[in-house]
Amino acid sequence: MTHVRLTAWVAGGLSAVLMALPAAAETRTITDATGRQVEVPADPERVFAAGPPAATLLYTLKPQAMVGWVRAPEDEDRPFLRPDSRDLPALGRLTGKGDTLNLEVLLTARPDLIVDYGTVNATYRDLAERVQAQTGTPYALIDGSFPTIPATLRDLGGLLAEPERGEVLAAYAEATFAEIDAILAAVPEDQRPTVYLARGPEGIETAARGSINAEIIERAGGRNVVEAGPDGLAIVSPEQVQAWAPEVIVTIDADFAANVGAMPEWQGIPAVREGRVHLAPSAPFGFIDSPPSVNRLIGLKWLAQKLYPAQAKGDLRAEVAGFYTLFYGVTPDDAALAGLLGE
Repeated sequence: MTHVRLTAWVAGGLSAVLMALPAAAETRTITDATGRQVEVPADPERVFAAGPPAATLLYTLKPQAMVGWVRAPEDEDRPFLRPDSRDLPALGRLTGKGDTLNLEVLLTARPDLIVDYGTVNATYRDLAERVQAQTGTPYALIDGSFPTIPATLRDLGGLLAEPERGEVLAAYAEATFAEIDAILAAVPEDQRPTVYLARGPEGIETAARGSINAEIIERAGGRNVVEAGPDGLAIVSPEQVQAWAPEVIVTIDADFAANVGAMPEWQGIPAVREGRVHLAPSAPFGFIDSPPSVNRLIGLKWLAQKLYPAQAKGDLRAEVAGFYTLFYGVTPDDAALAGLLGE
């Protein structure tokens, strides 16, 4: 969640849509991540996710309540999604980069709850209050930081009237964090690899330490070479990456991964020279970010095997299959797993 813009539309359209909304069901009051008191349905049945991280989170916890996607799933994503969720409409987004959602479209979808998941600050609090006032739909903000994932799964599971589901997923998250901590206990900090996150076909878009887009690197014990920068994405030069000399490059762009070995400006970088450029899987949601949501839990296991091949044991295929079954409701076959993992 970074840039916010609301699409303007006429008051007459708002009035007409509001008249079509169903009567309020039983409600309760919750406190969201900003401290706002929000009156929400006791059992939300139609939920709108304000951005991609929230859509992924909602899909994993209560897919039957989704009123639509922020963007339509790509063809390569569809096999990894539940059949009854693949064809939900693309409604747009209230937060983040790119096109924004027309509030009339939002109201036509008749949500009884809006949730957002990610950065929590005054900008998003103001947006939530404004949208809630304009639409009459309760709007809850959820903290999207990596360490809070177990608590988030429990809290949102409760909010969505799916506490058992939330507990199961939270327990998985806690076990994953414990597994990573056990690996890191065996690797002294000064022996952990330096890492550069490469985004885009040229690999020059990246994220600094502390950014939500790169915090998975730090959680896996990698030493992000981009020490300072904006709280988000930044553009750097290949020459700067040469100076940083990362031992590992993690990328989310297939074109960059395929071509970096032949790009003159990237030659001599240890990660490129030693064949330690790793393309993160991306379907139906990215392992590193895209979006930065609960999909990063399996990304954490994948990244640990790339950073610490001697210490991170286990069958990665089986781990991925188990995660997809539990979180996404689809079990990939061997061929799908091989394609996903680039084997």
